[in-house]
Amino acid sequence: MAGLIKREDIDEVRQRTDIKEVIDGYVTLKGAGLGSYKGLCPFHDERSPSFTVRPQVGRYHCFGCGEDGDVISFVQKLDHISFHEAVEKLAHRIGFELHYEDGGSGPNREDIGRRQRLLDAHKVADEFFRSQLLTPGAAEGRNFLYGRGFDRAAAEQFGVGYAPQGWDALLKHLRGRGYTDAELKLTGMFSEGNRGIYDRFRGRLIWPIRDIAGDTIGFGARKLYEDDQGPKYLNTPETALYKKSQVLYGIDLAKRNIAKDRQLVVVEGYTDVMACHLAGIPTAVATCGTAFGTDHIKIARRLLSDDGSGGEVIFTFDGDAAGQKAALRAFEEDQRFVAQTFVAVEPSGADPCELRQSKGDSAVRDLIGSRRPLFEFAIRATLKRHNLDTVEGRIAALRESAPVVAQIRDAGIRPAYARELAGWLGMPVEEVSRAVGVATKRAAQGAPATPGGGPGRSQGGAQAGGPGTGHGPGQAGAPGHAGSGRGYAGPGPGVAPLPASAVLLSFNRPDPRDPVAAMERQALEVALQEPGMLEGETWQRFSEARFSTPAYLAIHEAIRATGLGSAGDPVRWVEQLLQEVPEPLRPLVSELAVVPLPANTPEGVLRYCRDILARLFELQITRVKAEKMGQLQRLDASADPEEFQRLNRELMQLEMQRRSLRSDA
Repeated sequence: MAGLIKREDIDEVRQRTDIKEVIDGYVTLKGAGLGSYKGLCPFHDERSPSFTVRPQVGRYHCFGCGEDGDVISFVQKLDHISFHEAVEKLAHRIGFELHYEDGGSGPNREDIGRRQRLLDAHKVADEFFRSQLLTPGAAEGRNFLYGRGFDRAAAEQFGVGYAPQGWDALLKHLRGRGYTDAELKLTGMFSEGNRGIYDRFRGRLIWPIRDIAGDTIGFGARKLYEDDQGPKYLNTPETALYKKSQVLYGIDLAKRNIAKDRQLVVVEGYTDVMACHLAGIPTAVATCGTAFGTDHIKIARRLLSDDGSGGEVIFTFDGDAAGQKAALRAFEEDQRFVAQTFVAVEPSGADPCELRQSKGDSAVRDLIGSRRPLFEFAIRATLKRHNLDTVEGRIAALRESAPVVAQIRDAGIRPAYARELAGWLGMPVEEVSRAVGVATKRAAQGAPATPGGGPGRSQGGAQAGGPGTGHGPGQAGAPGHAGSGRGYAGPGPGVAPLPASAVLLSFNRPDPRDPVAAMERQALEVALQEPGMLEGETWQRFSEARFSTPAYLAIHEAIRATGLGSAGDPVRWVEQLLQEVPEPLRPLVSELAVVPLPANTPEGVLRYCRDILARLFELQITRVKAEKMGQLQRLDASADPEEFQRLNRELMQLEMQRRSLRSDA
């Protein structure tokens, strides 16, 4: 069929692409044993890392939700594009020229995926705006930047540009690049009137808004001229690319430092992000015209590796009423983080950009350094709404603030803040502690924390995909390896039961408590991850081994059918096996291919693999010996002395083989 990418090219792209490098652009990965990496799963919300990547075999697998695949499927799922588009994107990334079944250079413009066309249009527009900032007509834009302490280098670092005054400067430019009006309408960069479409951004300073991978997906525009009747800031509207609830400005620049420093600073505007980065706070990001919400938290938690081992999220807000309201909204989402949440508010009300202008870089760093726990800020903000000079005001303040204290996750800190609250209210500690205790119990029971159903959330329910959902690692009854010294109680290594969506259909999930099944599983892990260990006589022994667990037997048969022809290329080897096994078993194959082997050095891996294969072969010998012993016991030695002697000789040979295997191991 015309337009289909050749199979060998797809294999080449898969083989030549570093899966860890690609996934690292979306997920913070940490070492999890020799050749394995793990991080928080991008496909479901979790608190402990269960997403494992094994570059050697080119696969990823989440032991929490069961998602698995290769680098192509990862890009497909994360970027919401087709298989065809994912292959083309990865080929472009490594500079590989694809060939198509029709012998041409690929599909024509109409066949190219809509998403890629939109991304390309944004890239062209981004370059256009940046070039316009250097023109004479952009003097007002440059003055705006200089007036806020940003020089040309800063503008280039953040890709700041300028949209010319007029109605069709960008429109003409993109039309000249071959884009149709129908395509341009989908970008969000144009408005439509009686005479057709025209530039949405005119006479404004422009900031490119990029996704975590660095692709421009929208723009933010700041008003410069008094005769501009539009809002102060104008953003791209919702499009197929740009979803403001899922976008953080500056995330492409900050992601590495967020992961390294275990810190995320949330500011309110584009210039605040610039000011923070230039002042030495390279972990700053900003929302784009919306509150910091659930989807933003998912991005943040993946970058922070928000698994309980540290990390902090710092919100900066203006000191005015709107800033306080924004801080309280952020507190409502606090429970979704394991990391400690803080708030940093400048007493004068200055934002980071204004602070840097007036007092320099050190003042911005001092602002972040002066952070205080978000729940303390929330409590004090609640108290400010009441007249504490009256009995009625204090009682009302207690009723509203006790549930706030009850929401503090750390049970050790909660009593201390109850005492602090008593001091701020001027009320007996016992009375305040009692009110906090009642609010805590109500929250734990899932009831509204206040009689009127006001502030407060259930403390007892687990977050989606987190502890208590049955989709996280560390569950009772998770499969383990008998005798291997590694229980599968958690990820990396860790095997949680597959979710309902990945049930093995006609194959039952192997019982982890069965020592034979555990032995067979370990042997398959070695075969999938280190196929070089199977060469020569070992391959013959492995092929002849008899697997008794149905799921593992099917995988063993697939390995025998595939042979060792491509074993020198683990990525292709695993891919061929995935095509050979029954479809319901593919998630299990992926799981076996990525679970970290319990060794930290190449020598350790070699010893482990030899030991596992020796134990498998010893198990086979034990089975054969049992069969021959049964034959011997049923045999009348006097009636058939030759058969009796033959069986005895074979038993002796088997015992010698068993001892030799044990000695080698």
